[in-house]
Amino acid sequence: MQKLNNLENKEMKKYIILLGLIITCSNSLFAQWSKGKGKGYYKLSAWYLKSDQHYTNTGAIDPNVTRTQFNTNVYAEYGLTNKIDLIAYVPFFSRAAQNNQISGTNNNVIQNGESFNSFGDVDFGARYAFYKKGKWAADVKLLLGLPTGDDSGGSDGSYQTGDGEFNQYLSTSLGYSTAFNGLPFYAKTHIGYNNRSKGFSDEFRGGLEAGLNLFNKKFWIITRLNLVKSFKNGTLNAANSNGSIFANNVEYTSFGFEGAYYITNKLGVSAGFDSAFSGRVIAANPSFTAGIFLDIK
Repeated sequence: MQKLNNLENKEMKKYIILLGLIITCSNSLFAQWSKGKGKGYYKLSAWYLKSDQHYTNTGAIDPNVTRTQFNTNVYAEYGLTNKIDLIAYVPFFSRAAQNNQISGTNNNVIQNGESFNSFGDVDFGARYAFYKKGKWAADVKLLLGLPTGDDSGGSDGSYQTGDGEFNQYLSTSLGYSTAFNGLPFYAKTHIGYNNRSKGFSDEFRGGLEAGLNLFNKKFWIITRLNLVKSFKNGTLNAANSNGSIFANNVEYTSFGFEGAYYITNKLGVSAGFDSAFSGRVIAANPSFTAGIFLDIK
């Protein structure tokens, strides 16, 4: 439970955050190369964020009533040909919850906590590896974001498990692989354009990622940097009909780490986190993920 005075409580009602973090970036380990025909990468994971502060639309950090966002998801890549991979991200269970709001003066409950469960927004797409020579590889990727989640859950409509819009994300990436003292290493960069519908602003997305393989090729340590910038060309304002901040004009720069350990040649476990260190209209707390994967090479 969180103690808030009445003034803070009213202010926090204006800033119910729909989480705009790109969850799939934590699931796409080893996605820098095409899989190859008949090969694939499959991951079952859980993602969690507990947020008690957020970046406002001016970039300042303000406190808010503690909210949690959780999902269990499946991420899959399958090599349709040697150059074309099919991609899917399916959050089959998503949960948004809020703690009780407690008065800081008399400890009375101002508002009871609440939770909402549903299916989340699904991504489907494909990647085409158009270039591979030596240690370099490049591809283009198209992801379709389907509004299969709920954008108005809970008693006040602010317990979102999706954004309610159909988007198309087109990106390209360039990767490089080598070895340092016999340790496999890769680095890649990507840029993309996210075309959104229903009055949401389009987005520019970019990022850097690097990974090093340790312990006799059993353990990957990954670090990444991601950027989302809004073109602010949408027609929606910052709040929905309930007065809550909705996921339009979300911006952030985030960093993250992930470790993946191969138990066998194909089966492994992974864990990681991502956190925005600057942003607008986004949670200002780290998110965490853990999962089990099958890498069929």
